[in-house]
Amino acid sequence: MTYAEAIKKLRSKMILTQNEFATLLNVSFGTVNRWERGKYKPTTKIKRKLVPYFEKYGIEVEE
Repeated sequence: MTYAEAIKKLRSKMILTQNEFATLLNVSFGTVNRWERGKYKPTTKIKRKLVPYFEKYGIEVEE
């Protein structure tokens, strides 16, 4: 699963809006939107923040 697909799936499982998810990760709404559309990938710092959430919800990401 790509980062775009994984982030969208994670956000959906957490029942969060893009804005709420952005606040959780301390990024902007636009950043989350671009991740989900596949325009950008999260930085290494953000990827580290996402790992526990991906593990908790059983989402596997391919680099």
